[in-house]
Amino acid sequence: MASVASPVIFKEFCPLYYLLNAIPTKIQKGFRSIVVYLTALDTNGDYIAVGSSIGMLYLYCRQLNQMKKYNFEGKCESITFVKLLSCFDDLVAVGTASGRVAVFQLVSSLPGRNKQLRRFDVAGIHKSSITALAWSPNGMKLFSGDDKGKIVYSALDLDQGICNSNLVLEEPSSIVQLDYNQKVLLVSTLQRTLLFYTEEKSVKQVGTQPRK
Repeated sequence: MASVASPVIFKEFCPLYYLLNAIPTKIQKGFRSIVVYLTALDTNGDYIAVGSSIGMLYLYCRQLNQMKKYNFEGKCESITFVKLLSCFDDLVAVGTASGRVAVFQLVSSLPGRNKQLRRFDVAGIHKSSITALAWSPNGMKLFSGDDKGKIVYSALDLDQGICNSNLVLEEPSSIVQLDYNQKVLLVSTLQRTLLFYTEEKSVKQVGTQPRK
């Protein structure tokens, strides 16, 4: 008996003009006109987060069809990575070209959830471009990696407004991917992939040959 073929679903892909039109293509700084480049992207069911070359994070709320903007104080530097998380509160982590990492705890209109925008900073451990960010499912842990091979663990206490960070691993090549689940951090670098067991602080390499 011939198997029945599953139905084919056609999808149309097109530019998100409603999103792109809400982001300026140029800004004026003094007498100079600066082109705005889009440098980082992450999405979930509630938000689309877009990082830019001027240090501005554009956050589009899909439910309300609204665009909001967040930035770092001081120097305007390129955002290199953004990572959203939807748990009890909505969170977005942002990394920059100089190694700054910040977490924004977003405002929610739902009862019992956060009513005031709050920001947490990962203080001064990274000194180079952020290349990867990974959340724990409950939003209490954030891992950040940079292009010099440093991986930083940040413990967040959203109720107390505290963020404590420390260096947990240092690789000889750039971090290209992080993913965290069940006390295990998956780390990919330009040279290898490994599992870092956060409780035991032990490392297990995936495979035996280095990447070429």
